[in-house]
Amino acid sequence: MTIWDEILTILKKDLPAEDFRRSFSETAYASDSGDQITVWVPTEAMRRHLTVRYGDAIRMALTQINRPGTHIRFVVTGVEEEEET
Repeated sequence: MTIWDEILTILKKDLPAEDFRRSFSETAYASDSGDQITVWVPTEAMRRHLTVRYGDAIRMALTQINRPGTHIRFVVTGVEEEEET
């Protein structure tokens, strides 16, 4: 289990199943350098959505797993065409 999986487990408890699926199903763990966790996302729109909508919840989850101050960096993979939301 990756650190991102641990964060997702915490977030999943507090979100409606459909919101969680829509927001996080296409994310993928990339790396953990200690002070920064990198997560791949398919589009810039999704990167913005996760940062704005779930930034606080992600920080709270990091605190719960004893990683306060760790930064989550969402990186767009460019695999899919960007969709406007």
